[in-house]
Amino acid sequence: MNTAEDIAVASEDRLRADLYNFLGLMLSAPPDQMLLDQCAGLSGDDSEIGKAIAGLSRVAKASKPAKVESEFNALFVGLGRGELLPYASYYLTGFLNEKPLATLRSDMAARAMTRPANVFEPEDNIASLMEMMAGMIVGRFGAPASLDSQKTFFNKHIAPWAGHFFADLEAAKNSILYASLGTVGREFMEIEREAFRMAG
Repeated sequence: MNTAEDIAVASEDRLRADLYNFLGLMLSAPPDQMLLDQCAGLSGDDSEIGKAIAGLSRVAKASKPAKVESEFNALFVGLGRGELLPYASYYLTGFLNEKPLATLRSDMAARAMTRPANVFEPEDNIASLMEMMAGMIVGRFGAPASLDSQKTFFNKHIAPWAGHFFADLEAAKNSILYASLGTVGREFMEIEREAFRMAG
């Protein structure tokens, strides 16, 4: 039986999966001190995404878990609702639990993806979608997904709205650390969109 480690995944694809996983992790719950330290330890380069990662690192160095938890709650939880609603249905239709969620659930079933029993959020939230892309790339749901299959999923469930969401996260009035994360996410979505476009 193959374990995830036995499956050959190109190093650049593993890096893509790592970034998707990282975004999913940061967007699913407030980071603890260990994750903040990992963010602070990141280094960028002169590319746009490299600059965004360096910016996130700088903000993470000055961030404390309690403050970031307050920021996360203001952005995504709030009293009644947070400043942002990070769901495909909301971004694409203006309402929660709409057709984009039903379409996603159908595609998840076709790919043998299931929601963990302890997760109650609708599956079309941004954190889950980032984790699904990571899982498809490295083969968490069976064999690693072909580039074509990844492209289809990305173009259907992520490309139509994730860039807008990350831009909103950058500009949100409650965003400090998450503004930097929004920049990383927005740049990464652009890279992925362009790479899939070039892939034919």
